[in-house]
Amino acid sequence: MSGLDDTDRELISLLRDDARMPVATLAKRLRVARGTVQNRLARLERDGVIVGYTVRLKPQVEGHHIRALMLVAVEGNRADEVLRALRGDPAVMALHTTNGRWDIVAELRADSLEAFDRVLSGIRLIDGIAQTETSILLSTHKL
Repeated sequence: MSGLDDTDRELISLLRDDARMPVATLAKRLRVARGTVQNRLARLERDGVIVGYTVRLKPQVEGHHIRALMLVAVEGNRADEVLRALRGDPAVMALHTTNGRWDIVAELRADSLEAFDRVLSGIRLIDGIAQTETSILLSTHKL
């Protein structure tokens, strides 16, 4: 997020906490005029810094009761191939490439332990995956 000043960062932080916060409230919290907030929002959207607004649900409401992080080591130079295969799996919520021992971190969700077992089994069969390590997320402390 280079090119952003402290007001931009504070505005983004407020929107992360509540994307439906009215412009007047944002202006008051930032101690700037409403027009300033509107202009900054328009610029941040135009420049692609803000790409959308969304709703966050409590994990208990979402219906996917099992959440996990899977660390993936890829054989050789096959990361793009593995990423394409993982993108096609509806249980994969997000993918992150990393450095170090693990090449990819996959965020997984499933409705039950049985479904989660099937997800893990399927992912482990993807060509190009050398090794995985999975940790079930027990609780979330900050959204």
